[in-house]
Amino acid sequence: MTAVVNEIILASRSPRRAEILSRMGFRFSVHVRPVDENIRIPEPEPHVLALSVRKAEAVRSGFPHALIVGADTIVFHNGRILGKPAGPDEAAAMLRDLSGATHQVYTGFAILHPDGRAVKDCVVTDVTFRALADWEIRRYADSGEPLDKAGAYGIQGGAGVFVDRIDGCYYNVVGFPVSRFHERLCGLVGEEGGRKLKVES
Repeated sequence: MTAVVNEIILASRSPRRAEILSRMGFRFSVHVRPVDENIRIPEPEPHVLALSVRKAEAVRSGFPHALIVGADTIVFHNGRILGKPAGPDEAAAMLRDLSGATHQVYTGFAILHPDGRAVKDCVVTDVTFRALADWEIRRYADSGEPLDKAGAYGIQGGAGVFVDRIDGCYYNVVGFPVSRFHERLCGLVGEEGGRKLKVES
């Protein structure tokens, strides 16, 4: 018997992911359980996919009729994964590294269906920063905004003025590639199932 899906559980503390899902009309609630995010996977795509699955699986129990969604975002530059900075000095160092260069933003997501099926995917966006002055790097790093963001910046916030251009999905850089998510969600639950997971307009 096919399990009935009646809601989405977002296994993420990110207010940006919640805002994107809300804007797109999805019916969901947020539930998060602690997971160990220290994984030794140097390649960016397997890294974000593994963490997405880990976050989703951590909250699977207790929600037998829900789709569980986990996600993870990193910045990748010069062969290194840039996660969230430990403090303003590390944030400033990351921004100096990104200044005047193109980097990649990887967001992986996993969708766990209550019948045991699962899908996972990863989206990559190229982001180019203009050359940044040290004073603006320092001012932004000291603002506190970068501290909960991969790569030490939020394109939707004060760091928007750093971005010269992007190639790919903007929402992916914010933290959730909603177009690809919607495509994979409908592939998992069908068009009618996808409609049922949205708020009536």
